Amino acid sequence: MRRPDCRTAHWRISSLHSREAYLRPTAPIVPLLAKELREVTAGRALWTMLLLVCPLVGYSFVQAVSLYSESSAAALQSPVLARSLSPLDGILVPTFGSFYVAVTLLFPFVAIRVLGQEKESGALRLLVQLPYRPSTLIAAKFCAVLAAWFMVSIPALSALAVWAMLGGHLAAPETLNLMLGHLLYGLLAGVIGLLAAVIADNSATAAIIALAVTIGSWVLDFTLAGRSGPSAWLLQLSLTQTLRPFEQGLLSAGLVLGIAAVIGGLAALTVVWLPPGTPVRTKVIRSVSCVLVIAVALTVAAQIRASGDLSEDRRNSFTSADERLLASLRRPLLIKVNLAAEDPRYVDLRRNVLAKLERVLPDVTVVLASERSNVPNRSDAYGQIEYVYGDRTDVSRSTSPREILPLLYALAGTQPPAPSLGEEYPGYPLVVSADAVLLWFFGGLPLLIVLAWRWIRRLPPDKGSLVHQGVKP
Repeated sequence: MRRPDCRTAHWRISSLHSREAYLRPTAPIVPLLAKELREVTAGRALWTMLLLVCPLVGYSFVQAVSLYSESSAAALQSPVLARSLSPLDGILVPTFGSFYVAVTLLFPFVAIRVLGQEKESGALRLLVQLPYRPSTLIAAKFCAVLAAWFMVSIPALSALAVWAMLGGHLAAPETLNLMLGHLLYGLLAGVIGLLAAVIADNSATAAIIALAVTIGSWVLDFTLAGRSGPSAWLLQLSLTQTLRPFEQGLLSAGLVLGIAAVIGGLAALTVVWLPPGTPVRTKVIRSVSCVLVIAVALTVAAQIRASGDLSEDRRNSFTSADERLLASLRRPLLIKVNLAAEDPRYVDLRRNVLAKLERVLPDVTVVLASERSNVPNRSDAYGQIEYVYGDRTDVSRSTSPREILPLLYALAGTQPPAPSLGEEYPGYPLVVSADAVLLWFFGGLPLLIVLAWRWIRRLPPDKGSLVHQGVKP
């Protein structure tokens, strides 16, 4: 009688184990969520970050209000100056800018705490034996990270409430859009922390990995800003770039899809590396597949141009009449820009004209010359911008839409639209002092946080326990 092959027996055993893992009963998600929320709120990392964010956001908010009031004092006498006063630029972006710094430097530690402590104590090996899939476990931990972000954003949200109580203006679309950008950035930093925690051997190493990624984004911004070619593509990988459109009141569908794809891909990588018993070679192969999927998703997202201008002053758009007329131009428009990417004139042209045209025109192509602005004896054509529409061509050196739009209408053989009335941004000057608000950010709010921390720590230790909820391995 022929003896069974050892390889065949090993394959059968592996198949049985895989079937058991696939067919094992699932447990309710509520006890798992309760356990994750209990652990993230019981740790010191979350509350320490909250206490540090309070004075940081409070000081930035008070300084922003002070500068805004100084500008408003002169703008009250001149409507022209008042139109340049936007709470988005003067209050919201500086206040949330300090919150962005705190999230970059501190929030990865909170996310690492969600997974790192279980890994160091050995509880993770017991957790994966519960009747939950690895994806379910990571989803619950991701929900805990999301809840932690909402908690650490309390100081920034309270600053918005204080600004409204002081009589300041808040436009709902641009405010919610900015908060959405910071939410996506926070989740991105959080999932980086989770992935670092599951890859590294301990929390200290995970913190180094997470900070290397987040702070490395700042290095990319400083070293590659204003460059073209491969450097410009590499700059798009910086985490900081994800916030720039939101700070300008622009909601880009491609950007949101790209960030969501990266967050989902990094979460999938965390699921791949979570099971302790899976061979490293298998994890690497699955990780390569996840990275390829992320790359494809980013490529698809980069082709999506749909976006909405949610800024109240319509800084990302032409007038309504101009946009309707430009949208009716069906021929391809080619713009040859003989400027270097780091030239300030190209920056103005990109912000004031090119970006707006790409949002409105159905078919527009921008070609940027490779010549650098600091090259000696550059050609006389440097600085020229050539516009080719159909079989017509014209050249200009202007970066102002007041001169470029009539040029485009002449190339298209159409008359410029009548000036729109009532679309001018009024501006919202406000002279007010917020010095007394420092008592809230340096005293009142930290005191409430400490009281909430003590209350959470006094809860019975079996709150949220999976065993007490009837879930057993």
